[in-house]
Amino acid sequence: MKINKSCMPTHIAIIMDGNGRWATRRGLPRKLGHKAGVDAVKRTINACLKHNIKYCTFFAFSTENWKRSKEEVDAIFDLVRDHIKENIEKMIEKGIKINSIGVLERFPKDLVDTLNDAKEKTKDFDKLTVTFALNYGGRDDLVRAFNKLIKQGIQEITTQDISNNLDSANLPDPDFVIRTSGEQRISNFMLYQMAYSELYFPKTYWPDFNEKHLLKAVAAYQKRDRRYGGIK
Repeated sequence: MKINKSCMPTHIAIIMDGNGRWATRRGLPRKLGHKAGVDAVKRTINACLKHNIKYCTFFAFSTENWKRSKEEVDAIFDLVRDHIKENIEKMIEKGIKINSIGVLERFPKDLVDTLNDAKEKTKDFDKLTVTFALNYGGRDDLVRAFNKLIKQGIQEITTQDISNNLDSANLPDPDFVIRTSGEQRISNFMLYQMAYSELYFPKTYWPDFNEKHLLKAVAAYQKRDRRYGGIK
């Protein structure tokens, strides 16, 4: 796959869709689809490192995902916690910074503690920032940002004020958003931050996603003419 190494997206955000359907098509429980999806996360992190992509954000659990069965929700929590515990030393060795967006209060304490410990141990790294969106919704993010601004007493709100008060204030806006499984919607993910993101919708289910799929996506991104409303 031919890609231009000098024109890589800085920040890729991924809506990891298709875990359940991947499992169902194989006659497996949905939670095993999520487990296979964790392997795709590992592959994608390694591919981002290899190809010098500086930021990668994974939509791991949305504000709407609470509607799913308790069994499936608990399985997702276990997988997130176990993934961080099992891979934290490797991430430290590789210089990966762990980050999160979303509201963590409803999550199990051991998961929150594990995540916060990983964030603290990796806070000074900058080779790749991996962000997990957990109990995250774009509308909720905006509501919380505006409430922060109200408390600050700001009367004339600017776009920069909004950006500075979003969960992603420490991140550049995503250049490129990938949603796997062929569904073509953004499902309340980083609504404000996606204003000028390029969107890409491969039919591949997330558990099958690998470096080859990522490079194919990047190659498509590099063919886009990004004008930001202007004319070249």
